[in-house]
Amino acid sequence: MVERCKACGFCVEFCPTKVLALSSAFNSKGYHPPHVVAPEKCSGCDLCGMYCPDFAIYGQRLPVVKQTDPGTTAPARAEVTRES
Repeated sequence: MVERCKACGFCVEFCPTKVLALSSAFNSKGYHPPHVVAPEKCSGCDLCGMYCPDFAIYGQRLPVVKQTDPGTTAPARAEVTRES
């Protein structure tokens, strides 16, 4: 839902773990939508979605994947999603 974003910045401002930042890229309306800068910090609280006046973003908890090989890293357990 990048196209719904009007770059109000509420999602960035109210994220308690500072996962988001406004992008330098533009959407078709000329606004800078947010992007994820620290996915590992996302708690899945969905404050970004609750404060978004345009329903352009939402937080979602992902299942934790157990690490089997000590040389690999486990994926982030939560992510912020924007529908395109």
